[in-house]
Amino acid sequence: MRELNRALADILEIRSQIAAGTSFRGYGPTTIAATGVIGMLTAALQAVRPDIFASSSKRFVVCWIAASVICAIAVRIEMQGRSRRLHSHLADTMINQAIEQFMPAAAAGLFLPLFLLKFAPQDIWIMPGLWQLFVSLGIFASVRSLPRPMALAGGWYFITGFVCLLWASGTKTLSPWAMGAPFFAGQMLMAAILHLSSQGGRDEED
Repeated sequence: MRELNRALADILEIRSQIAAGTSFRGYGPTTIAATGVIGMLTAALQAVRPDIFASSSKRFVVCWIAASVICAIAVRIEMQGRSRRLHSHLADTMINQAIEQFMPAAAAGLFLPLFLLKFAPQDIWIMPGLWQLFVSLGIFASVRSLPRPMALAGGWYFITGFVCLLWASGTKTLSPWAMGAPFFAGQMLMAAILHLSSQGGRDEED
């Protein structure tokens, strides 16, 4: 029994190593672009009807957390299907690795605004910039298993995050466009990179 457990552990380790060295193709450009549209719609709703979607700091944050959850669910659903189709028996391992790579940034993006709302509501204006920095960190944590140009998207969110922090420091107010516009542009950039990479992959296969 001990030898069997050791053999199974060795197999799992080999699968993990193979998955780590394989480019993850579970992210689809269409769904990534759709998440950018969701972000822009969230910003538009908050700008047009602030009385409903941004009447308080708490409501502002809740709207963006809800939008991020919708985006995460959409990406996760497509990730499952694409990975099964493109990675076959490595699908589960690669999905788990992708989630593990992005999870710390996602958790920080969820719990930090809740912490600020509870203990430092006067500082909640920093969240749009910090959210973009968290996305940047998540992308850079995952970049080893993504197309190399994806580092450009990580750099985009890193720069826009600091720009938003500097811009908001003057007024210390929440702006839906400070989150929506950079997020839309960043997701469109990611979608373009994924699309071009998938086209290149097909050319190589042909």
